[in-house]
Amino acid sequence: MPDTRKRGSEMVATKRRVHLAKKTGLFIGLLIGAVFAGFPVLWMASSSFKSNTEIFASPPKLITDNFSWDAYTSILTDPTKVRFFINSYVVSLSVTVLTLLIAILAAYAFSRFEFRFKKPLNMIIVSVQGVPPITLLIPYFGLMVTLGLYNTYLGLILTYMVFTLPYAIIMMTGYFNTLPKELDEAARVDGASAMGALWRILVPISIPGIVSVGIYTFMISWNEFLFALTLTRTQDMRTVPIGIQLLMGQNSYEWNQMMAMSILGCIPVLLLFLFFQRFFIGGMTAGAVKN
Repeated sequence: MPDTRKRGSEMVATKRRVHLAKKTGLFIGLLIGAVFAGFPVLWMASSSFKSNTEIFASPPKLITDNFSWDAYTSILTDPTKVRFFINSYVVSLSVTVLTLLIAILAAYAFSRFEFRFKKPLNMIIVSVQGVPPITLLIPYFGLMVTLGLYNTYLGLILTYMVFTLPYAIIMMTGYFNTLPKELDEAARVDGASAMGALWRILVPISIPGIVSVGIYTFMISWNEFLFALTLTRTQDMRTVPIGIQLLMGQNSYEWNQMMAMSILGCIPVLLLFLFFQRFFIGGMTAGAVKN
């Protein structure tokens, strides 16, 4: 009997050691991954407070001896550079709102109704996701020039929506599919129309999915570089990614200002993730379910 108890306690101790070793290994792996992913951002933030010469000092220093806000001051007091941020906000917010509005209506139709060409339309929406955006650059340039939308907000907004809408419709359709149709039927029994059931019942309980799609859409629009460079011409229409590229002069690079503008450009997306992280994860998970 004592031997049995001893062997049992040894097995329990062994399992605890194995469990502790797994947790330790997982923690170390996550820590290495966090350092690998976060160090470039930390170095970027540190470089934004240095002078151009100090950035390339040898040996390099993470913490500068001559802390300075000059790079941020130069950006925030320059009307042209501030305009880059205004343009990005106008375009990204417009694309996000319009994409969510159209995606909600389209997803509701795909999820709740049967109509002609439903499957072909679904296939077209999915196939658009597989088209490399760079292959559409020249056609879109010619189209925007022909329509008189070159170098305009509307041109950028419509172009971005071509790439954000398919994903948004797919995700919102998947999310609506997880909601029981009895909710719609109960609302219709109470006298609500189909649109009333959508906006009064389904949309309020679909906030996690809507938030996740909204964050993704805003992020894509905010960070887009190729079409923003091609479809705009004047400084007053450039967005933040183009503004960062413009700091690369012919003879010198404003590295500290590039780092400062990159940090300022990261803030909107970072804040969205911080405040809506719970909704974002829940919405992405639910939207991935296929019934």
